[in-house]
Formats: sequence, C-alpha cells, structure tokens
Amino acid sequence: MITKKAKLPKQETVGFFRKRPKYDEEGRLIYYKKKKLIKTRVNRSAGGDIAMILFLLAVGVIMVFPMVYAISNSFKPLHELWLFPPNLIVKNPTVSNYRDMFTILSNTMIPFSRYLFNTLFITVVATFLRIVSASMAAYPLSKWQFKGKKAINKLITTSLMISAPAAGFATYLIISALGFVDTWLVYFIPALGSSFSLYLIRGFVDPFPDSVLEAARIDGAGDFRIFWNILMPNMKPAWMTLIVFSVKDYWNQGASIYIYREELKTLNYALSQITSEGLARAGVATATSVLMMIVPILTFLITQSNIIETMATSGMKD
Repeated sequence: MITKKAKLPKQETVGFFRKRPKYDEEGRLIYYKKKKLIKTRVNRSAGGDIAMILFLLAVGVIMVFPMVYAISNSFKPLHELWLFPPNLIVKNPTVSNYRDMFTILSNTMIPFSRYLFNTLFITVVATFLRIVSASMAAYPLSKWQFKGKKAINKLITTSLMISAPAAGFATYLIISALGFVDTWLVYFIPALGSSFSLYLIRGFVDPFPDSVLEAARIDGAGDFRIFWNILMPNMKPAWMTLIVFSVKDYWNQGASIYIYREELKTLNYALSQITSEGLARAGVATATSVLMMIVPILTFLITQSNIIETMATSGMKD
C-alpha cells in the first residue's frame, strides 16, 4: 500500500540552487536533488561581467568629466584658469568669480531678479503648454480614424529634419504678421507647435490598448474625459521625459530676435552680456556656466526616478 507523501519542510535555497524532493514508489522521501534555480540569461563569463562593469565605469567618468571640470573652473582664480596643462581640481579655491558675477548683475539697468523671473516664468509656462498641446494632438493622431491621418503623421516626421535656424526667416515673418514681436507670446506660441514633442508623445500613445478606450466609451466617457483621466496618467513616462528636454531648452533660452525690450529678456541673455568683455571676465564666465547648469541637472535628478518607475510599470498591450 502506498502511503501518503510525508509533509516536507519549506524548500531550502542555497545560492543559485534549490533542493528538490525525491520519493520512492511507496511515497517515502529519499533525498533532495539540487536543481538550478535561476537560468543564466546571458552567456557571459565572470570575466565578461568585469569587463562590462569597467567599460560602464569608463563611460560614466567620460560623461561626468565636463561637469566636474566646469565646477572646478568656477572656483579657480584668474591666473589658475590659464595654466597649461590645466588642473582638473582647483588648487587655490575662491568664490570671487561668483561674487563678481552677482556684483555685475546688481549694477545692470534691469534688476537681476527680473531676468530670473522672466526665465522661470517662460520655462514653467512654455513647458506646460508644450506638454498639454502635444498630448492633446497626439491622441486623435494616434487613436482616431480620419482622412489625411497618414499624411499628417508623415509631415510631422519630416518636419523633424528641419532645423530651427533653417526655418528662422519664415518663423519671423509669421510672428511679425501676427503681431507677436516684443511680447510674451514669442516664447509661448512656438511651444504649442513643437513637432518633436508631438512625435515623442505619440510614440507612447500608439501602443496604448484600444480596448481600454472602447470600454470607457461604452461606459459613457467622452473623448476629453478619456484623454484626461485615462491617457494622461498613463503617458507619465512621456511627459516626464518631455519636461527634462523642455526645461533644458527654455532655461537656456538666450537672446531672441523677436524681443527688444530689456525687461522681457532672459537670464541667459544677461549672463552672456556680462561675460562678453573679454579675458578679464573669464572667471565670471565659468561661474555663469555653472549657474545655468543647476536647474536642468536638478530637474533631471528629480524626474529620473519617476521616469524609471513609470517605464517599469507601463507598456500595456491588448
């Protein structure tokens, strides 16, 4: 008579192996046979892993080197900036470059706070408009069916190959004809028609399952409610990524050919003016470069974890 199998303790796991029970014909426990718990995903030896880590470390050092060098230069006195070969780490650190920068800015015709406000205002508003307009346009271009849809999508893709300087003359004629010269609209209207933003957002909307949208329509939801309550939360990876690009673009917005009033100009324009006096302000120039790096870097650090987290949980499919 075959007896009931004995109740076994919880299987033990040792490293990458676990013990598997083995029974005889009568159900008695004989032994545990080790079985591989985790299959090797990549056919790579330990030496290959070490080589890959060293390669990634080398790439990381190369990528972080310009930032470290710029920060070090901003604390160098003027005579140390012209040493050859240059020093990576400053030997006689000083804050005189930053002190001189703020001293010069405080003596300008327009207060420093005004330039800073203009840049912050432009960055926040233009980024918001860029995300909302691109998301609202990507929804019908991806999920609606209408005549000319393919032609419009191809036109958007083609427009990515046209650089901003190449279209500068046509852009100026349009803005001038609309009467937007020397107004805030110079910064905000182009943000509504960013083909890169639309292309990026549409790439996240395309794989979104149509069954979810159809279920919402059956439940009585309209297009705006579907867009705002269903698509927008699931497009978080796209618009978080777009925030990084937009902040970088608008925070570094320099002199504009459409703006003539000094009170509407940006911080980057003011900093470029005070550093255009030649070698005497080379130290101030290094300080201004670090100042302009702070906000884009902080934006990336804040949004990076959100992008990684949402990327891991996105990708719904039918």
